[in-house]
Amino acid sequence: MAASAGPDFRGGRNIAMKVPPHQWEETVRFYRETLGLRELANPFDTGPESVGFEFGANRLWIDRVPGVSQAELWLQVTTEDTAAAADRLAAHGVARCDEIEPLGTTAAFWITSPASIVHLVSAPDRD
Repeated sequence: MAASAGPDFRGGRNIAMKVPPHQWEETVRFYRETLGLRELANPFDTGPESVGFEFGANRLWIDRVPGVSQAELWLQVTTEDTAAAADRLAAHGVARCDEIEPLGTTAAFWITSPASIVHLVSAPDRD
């Protein structure tokens, strides 16, 4: 069966690792000191509890998240037309999960895969 017409989805550059507070410092130290990955400036103004690293062609963001008991990975999927993407995903029974984390006024939104992996659906990064 051919894929239906609609928006073109691609894997995004951003990977978010949501880490419980009791593991956050050790996790950041692992990527910063043990692996020696290059640290990124944080353009999201999320404060000192989010640290980014160059991770090959991707960016790995490690966020300190109170209330979680184990680490989670969140992925980014990009598309040029987020409105069409929302329609296509809804037609396939994919529910939006915008309450997961506020995104402000952006057209981006959150979904989860059948395996409960959180995905940010957004326009491609322009850098």
